[in-house]
Amino acid sequence: MTRSESKPSLRVGVSYDFRNPPESGVSDQHLYAEILEQVKWLDDIGADLVWFTEHHFVDDGYLPSWVPVAASMASVTKHVRFGTDICLMPFNHPIRLAEDLAVLDNLSGGRVDLGIGMGYAPHEFKGFGVPVPRRVSLMNEGIEVLQRCFTGERFSYTGKRYQFEDIKITPGYVQEGGPPLWIAAMSEAGALRAAHYDTHFLPQGVKAESYDPWVNALQDSGRSPADYRVGIIRSILVTDDKASDWEPVRTSERYRMQLYRRFFEESGEGFGRKGEQIPQTWIVGDVDHCVEELKHFIRTFGITDIVSMAVPPGMRASDMGQSLERLFTQVVPRVKLELLQEASQ
Repeated sequence: MTRSESKPSLRVGVSYDFRNPPESGVSDQHLYAEILEQVKWLDDIGADLVWFTEHHFVDDGYLPSWVPVAASMASVTKHVRFGTDICLMPFNHPIRLAEDLAVLDNLSGGRVDLGIGMGYAPHEFKGFGVPVPRRVSLMNEGIEVLQRCFTGERFSYTGKRYQFEDIKITPGYVQEGGPPLWIAAMSEAGALRAAHYDTHFLPQGVKAESYDPWVNALQDSGRSPADYRVGIIRSILVTDDKASDWEPVRTSERYRMQLYRRFFEESGEGFGRKGEQIPQTWIVGDVDHCVEELKHFIRTFGITDIVSMAVPPGMRASDMGQSLERLFTQVVPRVKLELLQEASQ
């Protein structure tokens, strides 16, 4: 990985899961159209990122395929970068994914990153006919194949799950070295995987199990965590009337987390493990409060990329408009400026 002379700059954006509860009264087609218009607007008012989450076979239409959505959004935006937190590697063939990303990289003018994880929800592995024990080898080999694809050079590969001979991805990538690669971790094994493959990092869950081992592994090998991008989904509601504006968002958040609690109950993994968590609870308050909370969070965990849910499940794009406008025109500019000033002192 090429290192810069200074710490990576802060980027703030939004995330989407496209979940559409049956009682919302809105068709999936209409929700997609609303979000596309919202992204055009966010691109104009200063958002840096649009990230997607991926899950499969969920009744409310949880986004299963993010590349076509990103391609559609790329056609109506100029600035935002597209990424994933996360793309589920065991369900994506690495060569086909590399080809899709090459096309997306060209369509977007080099505005794409890839964050990957290995998944943990049993129903997804059953749905794809993939035995859960294979996920580690599919993840590791998928990373190795993608890294070879991203060089733009011809290669062969022999692994336990994948064997390829004389492969070169076309069209070529706009970004030298291909889309920046991120690895997600909710465990020590995941953290060590990100350090081993020298990628950017998406930590979640218990700090001592995911974030700390990554920091230690880099430092033990003579590398600095400050040279890497660290990203997370942590949502922000900017409001002067918390009592009124938080209630519908809280209702949506309770609905959203029911699914992850179910995944935890079925797998024993994910959200629900005991210990000090890397905070992903909503930041809610006025501009000054959001600025201070974000600065503290960013300093504590070395965060370089943070995205906020733009359309929580069951809500409409317009419901979050005022908060998002204040986030990107009032909160984020102050956070970036004040952190820059601190760093220069």
